[in-house]
Amino acid sequence: MPGETKKQNLVGENIRQAFEIIRTHKMRSGLLILGVAIGIMAILAIVTVMTGLVEKINKDIESSNRPYLVVSRFDMFEGDVDEEELLRRKKLKREDAVALAAQCPALEKVCFINGYYDPTSVLYREGEHTSPVEIDGSWHTFPEMFSLTIENGRFFTEIEVRHRERVVVLGYGPAKDLFPNENPVGKTVKIKTQHYRVIGSFANREHFIGAISNNFAVIPHTAFMKDFETEDNDPAIFANVKEGYALEDGKEQITRLMRSRRELKPGEKNNFFVVTSEAFIQVVSKVTLAISAVLVIIASIGLVVGGIGVMNIMLISVAERTREIGVRMALGAKKRDIIQQFLVEAATLTGIGGVLGTAFGLVLAMLIAHEIRFPFRFSLTWTLIAVIFSALIGVVFGIYPARRAARLNPVDALRCE
Repeated sequence: MPGETKKQNLVGENIRQAFEIIRTHKMRSGLLILGVAIGIMAILAIVTVMTGLVEKINKDIESSNRPYLVVSRFDMFEGDVDEEELLRRKKLKREDAVALAAQCPALEKVCFINGYYDPTSVLYREGEHTSPVEIDGSWHTFPEMFSLTIENGRFFTEIEVRHRERVVVLGYGPAKDLFPNENPVGKTVKIKTQHYRVIGSFANREHFIGAISNNFAVIPHTAFMKDFETEDNDPAIFANVKEGYALEDGKEQITRLMRSRRELKPGEKNNFFVVTSEAFIQVVSKVTLAISAVLVIIASIGLVVGGIGVMNIMLISVAERTREIGVRMALGAKKRDIIQQFLVEAATLTGIGGVLGTAFGLVLAMLIAHEIRFPFRFSLTWTLIAVIFSALIGVVFGIYPARRAARLNPVDALRCE
């Protein structure tokens, strides 16, 4: 179609003219492109890194081979609570875990865990000590429940749990702190006032919370009760479900049995809490989404500043090219042609910035992901959005200068020197 061909030729000419403006005013155009590129780079890097972070968190929360459930005394997601009522609730007991393992057919493995953490909970060995660690009293099913790998030695057995043996399996952190160049198995460490024999140590965990995830030590829960249990300890029960059962099946069976064991009447509110690992993931996803939104908004301020720069440069361009605009109008150019000319120039400038910012943003995200060991996830959708958005910045902030150019009086424009 002749009309369409003419429009395409006009757009192409406007793009060529935009590149000519960039060549003529290198410094001015370069600073504008740089500003837009930095804004797009920041946004794309944030989105890409946060996507990898969410994936890493999800993977670490689902640290067992299958999703799991947690039974605790408190609802960690409930905001408005009666603290006195919570403190009156009965703590979970080992017998509760035994009952769940025996009477809930949907459950495969159950693990009773009691633990504590405070700044003074360090391990000692021949004058050396660790950074603060979490001391967990657990059943023998602990490593299977969370799919943890034993690097040296072994985990304690059900018999050692039953006999309240003072044995300990060290996390990667305390093992490296106390035994940097030797196998810790068979050595003795001091936990508070008690000496424990090391029978194993865990491999390094590349967890999203970093080195903190490796700063723990696990002992039989019976030994924990004997040496460290206080009124402040709050045990929890972990369980995963068998193949063929859904998490909700396990949750329903646990809830029914726990209500019976706690002698709750029909309609009476639960005085315990059952949460699935999937619920953790949903909460984390909401939090990371909110954080991502805030970071993107902050990064977008740079784009707004870049957009103001576009408007300023285009206004200068209109002032410098007033006579040129008059000539074009005298030769028959319509207002929409003038508007299109300046909008295409603005979109070209910011579009170049968007392409460069997208490339730099992906490289930056890749470097960050490699450094902090998060998965790098390339998103074609967000990449296209970044490029298109950068061009739209030019269009939006170029409208006023373009309309101002189109409203010039051809006679006055031709008189301008």
